[in-house]
Amino acid sequence: MTPEVDAVVVGAGVVGLAAAAALTRRGRSVLILERRERPATEITSRNSQVVHAGLYYPEASAKARTCRVGRELLYARCRARGVPHRRTGKLVVACDASELPALEHMARLGAANGAPGLEIVDGARVSRLEPQVRAHAALLSPATGVVDAHAYAVSFLAEAESHGAQLLARAELVGVERAAAGYRLAVLVAGERQSLVAAAVVNAAGLAADRVAALAGLDVDRLGYRIHPCKGDYFVLAPGSPLRVARPVYPLPSGPGLGVHATVDLDGRIRFGPDAEYVPEPRLDVDPAKAHAFARQAGRWLPGLRAEWLAPDFAGVRPRLAAPGEPFRDFVIAEESAHGLPGWVDLVGIESPGLTAAAAIAEEAADLL
Repeated sequence: MTPEVDAVVVGAGVVGLAAAAALTRRGRSVLILERRERPATEITSRNSQVVHAGLYYPEASAKARTCRVGRELLYARCRARGVPHRRTGKLVVACDASELPALEHMARLGAANGAPGLEIVDGARVSRLEPQVRAHAALLSPATGVVDAHAYAVSFLAEAESHGAQLLARAELVGVERAAAGYRLAVLVAGERQSLVAAAVVNAAGLAADRVAALAGLDVDRLGYRIHPCKGDYFVLAPGSPLRVARPVYPLPSGPGLGVHATVDLDGRIRFGPDAEYVPEPRLDVDPAKAHAFARQAGRWLPGLRAEWLAPDFAGVRPRLAAPGEPFRDFVIAEESAHGLPGWVDLVGIESPGLTAAAAIAEEAADLL
């Protein structure tokens, strides 16, 4: 392990890897710490893999800003580096007339957030676009797409390594002390405690970001950095099912998530989910009995969907800052000089649209340093 570097990035998900690439582009030596055996295997690879247009977030929020910028950076990067992706478009459906005001509000908010080409279409147009979807109206978002999230993340790792960055797997940060040159970090590497000094640290630790911030001495509860794990399960549609969609189809959001929606991955598999369930600790089991609830929810706009056509696929866990019942919470993208930690950047609560926003968050983190 390199004993002294300009910057340590904690976490090798898509946000951490994008931050490492952004820092190496600016000439910094970078070491990436990842507690798992391989990069981009937690939050990054356990989501809908949707490229968001920016429909859901309060105007001028960090989520709206980084989603707008990150979306265009993502598409440009995928084209330039051959990362599998597809600009599919997306429908957000209003199942009956009572939901039309909420759909119109979403259209106004999305336009204010820079989502291009938004259009409210009637039920007849929905049927032409998606013959098996039934809706009173829908918001058509042409900038939405899907991406191979793991390949996208690893493209940043390849770029960072080409500029000299190092990835250290099975390496968990366990101690932080201020040092004359920045920070002395204690790291468990395959069970062995080692030490290094970094002038700067980027905390992109995902589900452990609050714990990493606390290691640096920050009061995560006072600052609002405490993470509340929120689990989401996915089911896959059986290949023999007579139902098909060609693009992501979402309901209007309700509760702590965006609602059970349908996506089509790059291999053509149709997946439903996620739901949203706060859990004390992250876990990745999927209860097969949930198929009935999924079929009932998605069946509002996809008539005929049957629970027996749904098989458990996978689960993911969001690093949510909003506790159950709390309102919207924004991304934390903060340089902590005001709290006595110059050169320490916290990226906390990076959930959806974190995949879309990753490149923009990374540039902001590098700017802060």
